[in-house]
Parts: sequence; C-alpha cells; structure tokens
Amino acid sequence: MRNTGLALCIMLALGVLALVAQAPANGAGQQVHANLNQLMRGALYPAANVVFSAQIENPADVKPIPGQDPSMATDPLTSTFGGWLAVENAALTLAESANLLSIPGRTCSSGVPVPITDPAWGAFVQQLRDASTQAYRAAQAKDQEKMIENSETLSAACAGCHRKWRDRKTPENRCR
Repeated sequence: MRNTGLALCIMLALGVLALVAQAPANGAGQQVHANLNQLMRGALYPAANVVFSAQIENPADVKPIPGQDPSMATDPLTSTFGGWLAVENAALTLAESANLLSIPGRTCSSGVPVPITDPAWGAFVQQLRDASTQAYRAAQAKDQEKMIENSETLSAACAGCHRKWRDRKTPENRCR
C-alpha cells in the first residue's frame, strides 16, 4: 500500500514537472480575451470611476445600502470590501491594467491591432501605471486631498491616449 502511494506521488510530481517544462517563460503565452473597447468598459472605466469618486465623496462616509447584503453589492464602494479599500483595489486594478494594455495580440474594436509598438502608446501606458500607483498610495493614506490632486494626473493620462487614438474622426489609426 505504501509503495502505491509513493508511486502515485512520483507520477504526480513527474506530471507537474512536465507541465511546468511546457509552460511559456517570461509571461509569453498570455491570452487575450477582450478587444480594447471591452477591456476599457469592463475593467478600466469602472475602476477609474471608483478612483474618481474619492474626489467627490470621502469613501469612509460611503455606507452599505440598508437591507442589501454587501457581498452582493454591485457598487464596489458599498461592497464587503468598500470604502477606502475599494478605492485602493480600483487603483491597483488600473495599475495592473497597464500590463493588459501591453499584451501583444489585443485588437481595437475595429479589428486593427492595438498600437503597442508606438512609443506614444508605451508612454501613455506608463503614465496610467504611475498615476494609478499614486492613487493607490493616496487611498492607503485615506487622503482625500491627495486623491483630488491625483485625479487630474490620472485624467490627463487617460485623456492623452484617448485624444491620440479613441477620438479620431477617421478610421485610420483609430483605436477603441
């Protein structure tokens, strides 16, 4: 009996090692599941709204909706992880989303590849990452004044990229 268990452990370990040996190195093989517009609407836009909300209302003052189970809340600010923690998490989501914006293979909603090789794209992505990191620090400190200051920086990072790619009147180089 004991040998059977040992043999099973060895077989399992060999199977895991085989899978690890086949795994792509350095993050290669990341899969893209959403076009840029879907990623913006599903991750960046909602997270940015939570971060920007902290300039209008102190997240500590946001209370769960009476009679609603916070674990079922669709508003991150009133959820189980609401208030300042929701703002921290949203800022981190934006910072992590900068990585998602740089994955090769993502397309614009038109099917055109996202311009990840354009130096301006990389600069805007870095601005998003930096502004999001600053927002995270301000949220950790529960500093609404710093959130107000940072909102301008974050908004500028978003607006610069939008002006260059999203808001174009012609389809050439338009990406959303």
